[in-house]
This record gives sequence, structure tokens and C-alpha cells, in this order.
Amino acid sequence: MGIIIRVLLNMLAIWLAATLVSGISTADNAALIWASISLGLVNAFIRPLVVFLTLPVTLLTLGLFLLFVNAAMLNLAAWFVEGFDVVGVIDALLGAIIVSLVSWAGSAFIGENGRYRVLVVERRD
Repeated sequence: MGIIIRVLLNMLAIWLAATLVSGISTADNAALIWASISLGLVNAFIRPLVVFLTLPVTLLTLGLFLLFVNAAMLNLAAWFVEGFDVVGVIDALLGAIIVSLVSWAGSAFIGENGRYRVLVVERRD
């Protein structure tokens, strides 16, 4: 169940990025689904290796280089999927920021087992 929720969250993020950024486009819903699956696989298998290899640059830039890593992963996912296009470095960076923000916000409500996490705020008097 968690995988399905994460794919749906990726679909929402890619759709939002394609809507807001002019250089990102999806041809149809099938391309959106495959782009979401592709981005999830790229982030699961390739991104950790790239992050490890670029760790010195990431440390020197205080983590800002991870934006370029995320943009590269978005471009790589677009390279795998026909009908999902990312044109330009700036558009890839903007799309990566949008996808990261949506994923971060969605992960706040989804636990590790894929179930909804209820955020409880305690009152202290």
C-alpha cells in the first residue's frame, strides 16, 4: 500500500511541476504514471550512488548541490519515459524543487509502512 501512495504522491508532484513550469510537460496520463514510477526507481537506485559520489561538493555547498542532483534525477527519469519532457537546466531545477516540496509535505503524513500518520498536537497548560 505504501508504494501505491508514494507513486500517487510522485504523480501529483510531477503533474504540479508540469503545470507550473513551462519546460516540463507530460503527453498524457500514461506518461505521467510511467514518469512517476521511473522517478521513484531512479531515486531509489541511482540517486544514493550519485549523492555518495558528490558528497564532497555537497558538503562544500552546504547541501545546495543536492538541488542539482535532484534536477539530474528528474532529467534522467524524463530520458527513460517517452512523453515526459524536461527542457533546460532552470526548468529542471524548478521542477526538482516542486517535486521535493510535494514529496516532503506528503511524507509528513505518510508513515514508513505506507499508512497515514496522524499528527497529534499536545496542549500543555
